[in-house]
Amino acid sequence: MLTGFWHVMSFLGSAAFYVPLIVVLFWCVAPRLAARAAVLLLFGAFLNTLLKLVFHDPRPYWTDPAVEGEQSHSSFGMPSGHAQNAPVAWGFFAAQTRRRLLWAAAAVIVVLIGASRVHLGVHSIGQVLGGGAIGLTLLVAALGLEPIVIPWWNRLHLAVQMALALAVSLLLLGAAWGALQPLQDWQWPNAWVRAIRAAGGDIEPVNLVEAARAAGGLCGVLAGTSLLAARGWFDPGGKPWRRLARIPVGLVGAAVVYPFAGTNVVQSFIVQAVLGVWVTAGAPEAFVRLRLAGRPTPALTRPGDERTGLRQ
Repeated sequence: MLTGFWHVMSFLGSAAFYVPLIVVLFWCVAPRLAARAAVLLLFGAFLNTLLKLVFHDPRPYWTDPAVEGEQSHSSFGMPSGHAQNAPVAWGFFAAQTRRRLLWAAAAVIVVLIGASRVHLGVHSIGQVLGGGAIGLTLLVAALGLEPIVIPWWNRLHLAVQMALALAVSLLLLGAAWGALQPLQDWQWPNAWVRAIRAAGGDIEPVNLVEAARAAGGLCGVLAGTSLLAARGWFDPGGKPWRRLARIPVGLVGAAVVYPFAGTNVVQSFIVQAVLGVWVTAGAPEAFVRLRLAGRPTPALTRPGDERTGLRQ
């Protein structure tokens, strides 16, 4: 029973929980808030992938026979992605309110997520603390920079926004390539391989695919939200059936793109970028055209255009 509880807490710190939550939040409730959270979590996901390449630290059950791994993983252990995501996601949403009870609840969940990773044997205490510290730092930096970066970004012309979305993502991928170079001749130790397979998993090549997925997703979300803003956003309100009807429409579009995902770095980047654009721009446009959502404020000017008419 207790192990089941720790699995639930671990799930609350995983991408399997955050991604559907943010997608539904974006399509049905609060697109601007969800977009901000998505950018932050995608950057965090890339940073975690990058740092795991830098540290290439083993998970506890890979090296200590006394530790039983309750989950199979073939990615490195430092820093813990769950422990890093927890303060970023739960702290970000708690920061949108001044209610102390929600802040306290978020803090408890963050601690329990970190503890679950240690209990399940997939991270050491040091890896969890490292991930939590990185996530907290990222959250504080994001909350401090948002009031500066978002208005600056919105003042840029749409073409510049699109170019920057691609350039930033490619620069991040270049940083991951640099971190991978020292591992070109690296080989999996036999003890690690046996431990991973004993836990029900298998080893995977150490490459840039995960970094490409995160960078591609970030590129797509930045580009897609810029396109959506240029179109005038969309109204996430409406009757419950209209909100719920958006979900299958959006998922159908994603289902068309997702089968093209592969293990190739370029393909992974492109597919995730296209998915990001679909979720943040393509699906909302489909909602408006199908009359499942409205567009409350027409785009009077494109980002970066002169607003002399508005000043008159």
